[in-house]
Amino acid sequence: MAHTPMEPVRLDKWLWAARFFKTRALAADAIDIGRVEVNDEPAKRARLVKLNDRIRVSRPPYAQEIVVRGLSEQRGPATVAQKLYEETPESVLAREKLAAQLKATGPGLMSEGRPSKRDRRAIDRWRGRDT
Repeated sequence: MAHTPMEPVRLDKWLWAARFFKTRALAADAIDIGRVEVNDEPAKRARLVKLNDRIRVSRPPYAQEIVVRGLSEQRGPATVAQKLYEETPESVLAREKLAAQLKATGPGLMSEGRPSKRDRRAIDRWRGRDT
């Protein structure tokens, strides 16, 4: 159900409808731990979202700053959800820059899974613990 500009929507419902989170519970949890700000202020899940509000959503390692362009309490197709917000150009550039940095650093230290017995022995030798 699309809302008119007169009817604000709860923040957790809007984040779910705009497809920032897979479930409303995940959206509420992110709000509770402080990963969502509205107009540069910490938000609560029942905060009402209005048109032109600026929302910052942190989903480590990325953060997005968006401007609300539409209101909805109902989750619909992704094409409809994308029309509910507009990401700021600064946010897009920052995300692309971070993505390039992460790609350049390569996989993490333990990307291959658990170290084997041979790997553990090499790590112990490197640390100076001969056993």
